Amino acid sequence: MNKRARELKDYYLTKEFEDKYNYVGELGVSLSAGGTVFKLWSPIAEKVDLRLFENGTNGEPAIVFSMEKKAKGVWEYKTDKNLNGKYYDYLLIIEGKESISSDPYAKACGINGVRSMVVDLTQTNPKGWKNDKSPCKTVEDIIYEMHIKEFSWDEAGGFPKEVRGKYTAFLADNTTLNNEGNLPTGLNHIKELGVTHIQLLPVYDYASVDEEGDDCLFNWGYDPLNYNIPEGSYATDATKGEVRIREFKEMVMALHKKGFRVIMDVVYNHTFDLNTSLQKTMPYYHYRLDKKGKLSDGSACGNDIASEMPMTEKYIIDSVLYWAEEYHIDGFRFDLMGLLTVDVMNKVQLTLDEKYGVGEKIIYGEPWSARESYMEKGAIGAYKKNVSKLNERVGIFSDDIRDAVKGHVFYENEAGFVNGEPDFVDNIEKGLTSFGLSPKHIISYVSCHDNHTLWDKLSITTEDVTKRLKQYKLAAAIYMSCQGRIFIYSGEEFLRTKNGEHNTFNMPIELNRIDWKLAEENKVMVEYYKALIKLRKELTGLCDKDADAGKNIETFIKNKGLLGVKVVNKTVGDIKPLYKETLIIFNANDEDVKIKLPEGEYKVLLDSDSFGKEVSDKFLTGEIEVRGSSAVFLGKK
Repeated sequence: MNKRARELKDYYLTKEFEDKYNYVGELGVSLSAGGTVFKLWSPIAEKVDLRLFENGTNGEPAIVFSMEKKAKGVWEYKTDKNLNGKYYDYLLIIEGKESISSDPYAKACGINGVRSMVVDLTQTNPKGWKNDKSPCKTVEDIIYEMHIKEFSWDEAGGFPKEVRGKYTAFLADNTTLNNEGNLPTGLNHIKELGVTHIQLLPVYDYASVDEEGDDCLFNWGYDPLNYNIPEGSYATDATKGEVRIREFKEMVMALHKKGFRVIMDVVYNHTFDLNTSLQKTMPYYHYRLDKKGKLSDGSACGNDIASEMPMTEKYIIDSVLYWAEEYHIDGFRFDLMGLLTVDVMNKVQLTLDEKYGVGEKIIYGEPWSARESYMEKGAIGAYKKNVSKLNERVGIFSDDIRDAVKGHVFYENEAGFVNGEPDFVDNIEKGLTSFGLSPKHIISYVSCHDNHTLWDKLSITTEDVTKRLKQYKLAAAIYMSCQGRIFIYSGEEFLRTKNGEHNTFNMPIELNRIDWKLAEENKVMVEYYKALIKLRKELTGLCDKDADAGKNIETFIKNKGLLGVKVVNKTVGDIKPLYKETLIIFNANDEDVKIKLPEGEYKVLLDSDSFGKEVSDKFLTGEIEVRGSSAVFLGKK
């Protein structure tokens, strides 16, 4: 098979094939007043039949139609009937062998995504959908990463039992801890925190959770099955293809009304396995192979999507545009973005810019891969080393900032600046100014769904809890002072823990769920995060996204474990800074340090060590004492 796979791939790469079969038109199913049209791209198929079903799970087809092969290898079937609600698949004959496939461009499906479904999308729109609008952009993007099921699973969160773990949980407004009416949970908690964007872990239809199974089944969802359909396990009824679509839209509308923009985590770098419509309809076209015909595995998930292939590139761009248009998605986080080509990432951003306005839709991703990937056609991966070739509006997660602050993400005993490596001060200094890159490129963070939570990482390197809390506050102050966009892992603000587990992708929901009780137990830390975010939005010198924004920051003191910088703030839009100049001082040493201040009078805006206590509002001159493992922000009179 490896030999034949390689032969097919070599044929697809020929100019003859591309000239004859590259297609730019619409694919999938389209409904109109004139009827229903099915289009499937499969140039190498010898025969394709469309099979219609009355349900999305079992039984023989109600009727079968032969499809007609048109130009560019597109198979087509037209009828003047409106087939809304009908389920379907394709029976293909390729090289003499039969295979049954769903539609790669399907917009709806039955349970577990096996059969595709014809859907009139206008009938899935909730009331008010036409008037749904994204909230206005603000001076800074504060991104909050969460998982649909984790968000509302905890009983203490106060969500109605019937919506826990579902899209509809986002419609439950004014939830409070234990339904006691006191401490806000859910969206009100996140809104009070100062968040502007909600990033959702995978919400397309994925293969690793049985939609007919128990509600407690859990997975992060990095196992794509149907790229253009919402996941069914988060719907109240996965058997009806239209329900998940409507409830997803209701969720987006609720988030927009609450003032959040919505970012979708997308995984165009691999699929769950090769039992996919992409493979069944065009064997080995959409997947990377090495010279011997073996599957490339840069994802460490068994396969890599070949985004350098013209029709695969088209598929990815079509998919992103579909989610943006049909579901009003405001941004996209690309998993293992290094496996995608620079070309496809730039085209995605430019296409979104053309349609919605420059920078209106944000995209960013992980500029790395798990392993090397076999790219063809001279393609270049969207790795960190190739960032200069990316459009500056394509963002990258800064692992440099992350690891400098708290230590290497894969070597859990290695410390960073805040927890034992004061010599990392140079990297902290560079991180504040995006390591010389445009701030538009940078996502500044210290924790996400992957690897240890910040609390669990510091628990490994720092045994003393009091000291660890100080380090935690210092870590938050540092990454929220870096130019770029700010990214917070859900629950980080109240010391989220996974009990030391670093890879919980398929572990029980009881471990993965957001423990809303921690929001009360760690109220001071929550308030500290609120204060940091509020201050961040006021320091326009840090919010500046211009390519030369690094000029706003100037170091005035740097020693082992100690860094002090001056930030020049300027008016940005309607935002006038309260202080035209701000000092930020980080002391990662255990010892308190007295620091000579630059000339002028300064007021303490935030002190991580004394947060929660009364602080003098008098202006200081001369010097200031900065406690060990703490951060201080001062505004110049």
